[in-house]
Amino acid sequence: MLWAMQWGAAKPALSAETESAAWPGLHPLTAAQVGSLLIHELKCGACHTGVESGRISEKTAPDLTNVGGRVSPKYLQEFIAHPAQKHPGTTMPDLLASRPETDRTAIAEAITQFLVDQSKEKSLPAAGSQFDQLRGKTLYHSIGCVACHGPREVFEQVSEKPKETDDDFDDEPEDHREKRVQPVAFGLDHVREKYNVASLSQFLFAPLHVRQSGRMPDMKLKPDEALSIAAYLVGDSKVDESLKTDERLVHRGRQYFQELNCAACHSLPGITAAKRVNRLSETSLSRGCLTGKGGKSPRYAVSREQRLAMELFIKESTKSDSPPVIDTDQVAIAKTLATFHCIACHTRDDFGGVPDIYNMFFTGNDLKLGDDGRIPPPLTHVGAKLRPAWLKKVLFDGESVRPYMVTRMPQYGELNIGHLPEMFASVDHLQGKDLTIPDVEGAKPQDREREKLLRQAGRELLGDKGLNCIACHSFNGRSSQGSQGIDLLTSYQRLQPQYFDSYLRNPGSFRPRTVMPTAWPNGVATFTTILDGETDHQIEAIWYYLSLGTSAADPSGLRSVNTKLVVDGSKAQIHRGRSRIAGYRGIAVGLPERWNYAFNAETGTISGIWKGDYIQVNWSGQGSGDFQPATEAVTLPQDVSFLQFEGEPTVWPRMPVMTKEARTNPDPLYPKNVGYQFRGYTLDEDHIPTFSYRSGAVDIFDRTQILGDPGNERLQRIFRFESPTTQTLWFRGLAGKITKEDSQTFRLGNLRLSIPEIPFRLREIPDQAGEVELLIPLQISQGQSTLEVNYELLSK
Repeated sequence: MLWAMQWGAAKPALSAETESAAWPGLHPLTAAQVGSLLIHELKCGACHTGVESGRISEKTAPDLTNVGGRVSPKYLQEFIAHPAQKHPGTTMPDLLASRPETDRTAIAEAITQFLVDQSKEKSLPAAGSQFDQLRGKTLYHSIGCVACHGPREVFEQVSEKPKETDDDFDDEPEDHREKRVQPVAFGLDHVREKYNVASLSQFLFAPLHVRQSGRMPDMKLKPDEALSIAAYLVGDSKVDESLKTDERLVHRGRQYFQELNCAACHSLPGITAAKRVNRLSETSLSRGCLTGKGGKSPRYAVSREQRLAMELFIKESTKSDSPPVIDTDQVAIAKTLATFHCIACHTRDDFGGVPDIYNMFFTGNDLKLGDDGRIPPPLTHVGAKLRPAWLKKVLFDGESVRPYMVTRMPQYGELNIGHLPEMFASVDHLQGKDLTIPDVEGAKPQDREREKLLRQAGRELLGDKGLNCIACHSFNGRSSQGSQGIDLLTSYQRLQPQYFDSYLRNPGSFRPRTVMPTAWPNGVATFTTILDGETDHQIEAIWYYLSLGTSAADPSGLRSVNTKLVVDGSKAQIHRGRSRIAGYRGIAVGLPERWNYAFNAETGTISGIWKGDYIQVNWSGQGSGDFQPATEAVTLPQDVSFLQFEGEPTVWPRMPVMTKEARTNPDPLYPKNVGYQFRGYTLDEDHIPTFSYRSGAVDIFDRTQILGDPGNERLQRIFRFESPTTQTLWFRGLAGKITKEDSQTFRLGNLRLSIPEIPFRLREIPDQAGEVELLIPLQISQGQSTLEVNYELLSK
């Protein structure tokens, strides 16, 4: 049966009011709406006409292009022969249901031979240690895998709230409503027969490459984390990875692949899908795929409740006297949250949320934040809460302001949930006060006086002489002395003013278990000496003060500690944090030879190089602390370094710049909208990092090391490219006041860049007088290719 419970937990007592048996979780969908989801999840439209895709992206079948290098041939053959037996809960139909067992085996063997033979990639060698398995166990049960797959171990029950702060909740009402609903639990017992550690690790690192429909999301795993979880799930089992293909069987398998119309769901070069058959109607319900009485039709392992839900939808949607069913935004949102199991972690209105039985697996690094620090935030009012640009950054770029929360926000891909921000905005509304921002350039004296008054009042309210918000919240990347709540300076960038106003007045109405106090109980200010105790003016002052961004003066009571880091021994040192030289996602690399560089992970570029002392770190900064070079550095542009483009790009895409006067990001989707995506980094035995990122369809692996004798060293930067096709990738090597020394060397200040003997373009930068950029068109071949460049630091 689809979505069967796999991990053996006792099923909670359910009622018709708490759960639809046809779809897991607590959701607001009717039986017919669940039926429409099932029809799209089972991909009925691949074979039948008249199945509209609707407003929710249809589930697509896995990419089989390289399945032979990813999946064990033995498992693949057994799965093709008996899909539901080999992987309970699969949406893959049994295409051989009408065949005798001997035919099943022979056909499955032939198709397996064909799929393995056409795969361009071969099986990777297995890897993984006992340490990886233990680490993978911890990761699996903490970052959110449990929400969809259920726990795989028996754990001792832990308290939901920290004992040392229990007294803080004595006067707060308890929410005793139990979510007595069957949790989502997609079984994983088949995994250890299907993959080896290396192939599963590769899939977990980038699941959307193989399963583009996003039902298995990208959990933002680093390569070593993906390896650890794979080692845990596979364990010490050994899969049969060897298969010597037979040309005769390969040919026969290709014929079966065509005959069984596998191409209706799995597209492969040179194989076309069959013409679709008649549209689904009430007459379809007495025979065919769902009944087990359809002759040669595929058979789906669906439950009785699931079949009835699909029947109900088909009957309702095919009534001749009824108009076509078009989902409202509310219904489309509910379907999306159910399809992608967002409500396995988040609540929206009265639906969804973490089931009681999974509660213990949602943890945080700051116990004093209570549930706010460990449970994903509710989605109720989210369209009125978050600015559209920020919601897109969260959904599509993995943006996060909750470093204390261990559970991660999955990435489902813009192709699958790109409709959500607009829909949320269309249905979610709040009646809060529309806060106004003073005009700092106002010509009238009263406007300038009001701006000065609100700025000072906002600063005072946040500081330790006022509401002391900095006691629990970071500010401008600097940690508080107590709890480490969301950085206050992200508020203006993230939140809409009506939500900000409504939330400050009554936080408990939005999150009943929040530890956030209200400074205006029943609308009355607790600090009457600031702005005459007028609630509206105080909230407006805080909003304006936060709108100043990084130019806002520190509130009273905020302290920081700076420390110089040094590189000891023979290994490189890595530090991650904010930096003026490397942006919000800066990574400082210190090499034992006393060469250092900064890498901007937001754009994939080396943004600074210096010799001598390593970095100064502000330990009160965001995450592990802000950093700056400890000695003078050659600074480089922080724009993206690579661009996939045919022909020559007319203007290089520049990183958006915001100022005190222009605080709105003019291009909030940069650099995602030019094809860049950071994929983490790995360290070798000397701790030298190799950064992994993507430009368009090209995977880039970027490593920088020292070459040369002492006193004559240079930084050698080696790029390795992996591309599915032959294409042109532009590399922007330098930008600024560049001097060309010869056809291979270029100088920017006291930095010299050397490139191979390859074509390049040196052109002026528009609107930047006297500045030029070095552009190199790289002809990237299919498969792997490399590029090496060298940096030297010269005497001034």
